[in-house]
Amino acid sequence: MKSNKQKKSQFVAIASIAAELSAVMDVAREISLAAANAKAIAFRAGEKARGFQPITDFINELAKETIALVNEINEQAVDLYQLTVKEYRTGETYKSFQQVHSLLDGALYGPSLEQSKVAAQQRMLKTRRQFNLHVMRLLDSLGEVMHPARAARVIAANSRIEASQAEEYLQSLQAVAESVDNAAKIIHEKVQRCRSALAVIDTSN
Repeated sequence: MKSNKQKKSQFVAIASIAAELSAVMDVAREISLAAANAKAIAFRAGEKARGFQPITDFINELAKETIALVNEINEQAVDLYQLTVKEYRTGETYKSFQQVHSLLDGALYGPSLEQSKVAAQQRMLKTRRQFNLHVMRLLDSLGEVMHPARAARVIAANSRIEASQAEEYLQSLQAVAESVDNAAKIIHEKVQRCRSALAVIDTSN
């Protein structure tokens, strides 16, 4: 059974994940805005930014994909928090039964509590298994967010090349490429922090 220190660390870890995911969502929205700005600039540039125009669609799709993934992960994080509360309660209930059973050791009606204690233990272990499963799912989902972030960095590199052909629109389009690249770096960093937070959680039974 987990110590109070481990339980506290678990609550802190999940709270930090929620904060990091909120930041990822903000950055994903910034990428979407960058795509809209890039599209407007490319439209004004016309032939000078012909190669940049399809890139704006890719940037927008990556932003949408990231937002959808983060929404899904947020739901998983909420479920994980609820399971953390449930796990804490079932653990405390089992602990109470253990204490009472120990105090009544040798008493005439002591054995009558054994069935209740076993049932409490089974509920605790079931909740623990559910929690561990959700941690693994969340780790997998966080890994999926890395894919659009990596793709965004590749697109940002291609954007710089295409922007170099846009003459007087060069600086504006390069600024878009930089914003996408920086956003991708931030998303990668935030997701890594989420994964690190999950890593401190004890998933042993």
